[in-house]
Amino acid sequence: MEYSGSLGTACIKLACGSLSIVALLSSCGGNDTAAVTASQDPVLVAQGRQIFRFDTFSDETFWTDTLRMHDVISAAVDPVTALSVGLKVDAEALPPAVVQGIQNGSIDLKSPETTVALLKLNAVVGLQGKVEAVNGKDTLTRVGITCALCHSTVDNSFASGIGKRLDGWPNRDLNPGAIIALSPAISAEKKAVYNSWGKGKYDPRFNFDGINGPQVIPPAFGLSNIHRITSTGDGNDIAYWNRYVSVTQMGGHGTFSEPRTGINVTNGTDDQVTSKLAPLQAYQRSLTAPPPAAGSFDPVAAQRGRLVFNGAGKCITCHSGPEFTDANLQLHFPSEVVSEPEPNGVPSYASRSATKMYRTAPLRGIWQHPPYFHNGTAATLEDVVRTYNTKKSLQLTDAEMADLVQYLKSL
Repeated sequence: MEYSGSLGTACIKLACGSLSIVALLSSCGGNDTAAVTASQDPVLVAQGRQIFRFDTFSDETFWTDTLRMHDVISAAVDPVTALSVGLKVDAEALPPAVVQGIQNGSIDLKSPETTVALLKLNAVVGLQGKVEAVNGKDTLTRVGITCALCHSTVDNSFASGIGKRLDGWPNRDLNPGAIIALSPAISAEKKAVYNSWGKGKYDPRFNFDGINGPQVIPPAFGLSNIHRITSTGDGNDIAYWNRYVSVTQMGGHGTFSEPRTGINVTNGTDDQVTSKLAPLQAYQRSLTAPPPAAGSFDPVAAQRGRLVFNGAGKCITCHSGPEFTDANLQLHFPSEVVSEPEPNGVPSYASRSATKMYRTAPLRGIWQHPPYFHNGTAATLEDVVRTYNTKKSLQLTDAEMADLVQYLKSL
């Protein structure tokens, strides 16, 4: 993990109180990218899934007590607004009465009370809310975030933004900066920074160095055999970034220390992080990269593109091995990468990291998560190939570049 940020009707209240959470019709199914291998402990993986989806590490201290986001949600965040900033709804957490109410329009999707009701159902992906009866009315009293906020989406099988969870898929619809900027505790100067990030981007170092250089939210799938999982390869396992994000970005209770960057953060007096790192990492390792959809690429052109990848394109020089990365073996100086300079004259992202270098990104499932490069400067795979061709002076023909794109789409 590298980034974190932050639908009232009688029908929903009845559903919350008297009906169990059930799966929707089979039409709401989706692709589950979790695959537990024989070498993994299924119990540990199941624990990690629960943590990934629902554990806040007690970060309500930050999101509620400091940012007052429970007040913001209760006053101004209706389901339409929530979906517009990229929040997702887990269709499998919706009881039949709620499903029917959404379909027939009897549930008001422009009321913040409906959002509170959805939080009571535990149906908002990546948000955990405590809803209590205050003067006879359901009231959101605490709210926190989980890993799933940024690193899960849904398959839209029920409606846009509502469907079955897809864990590990980066939520590139999410606008975490705009969400944080809703807080009344944020200064106008910082609100301007947060609102500048846009969808699918977050700066996990801004709160330390004050530099505004947002990065794209990365996928959390396809990491089982990769040690350096972030763009700068700061840690040697997934647990390193899980600790970094849960403590320094989410505000979870625990400690993160990194002498190379001078970061030493402790939240709370209890440790809600350390004991959860092993199962959380196990679950993330079980999330395989999704295969490309049938018909999404030209298989004949992809075969030609493979030859370009291994030959004239020189891609295999760094994107090597079964995971298409040399990240386990080495890191690369900023001068070696084509994704810099950063937009808007911002300092190199590597310069803000512990390693001052970059890892080679793995390519499995690359079709799924545009834009590309750590800073999102390539909108499409075509842009990626053109950038390499130009900056590395590869002299590929238009036909070779087109074939290479098809091969990348096949991975």
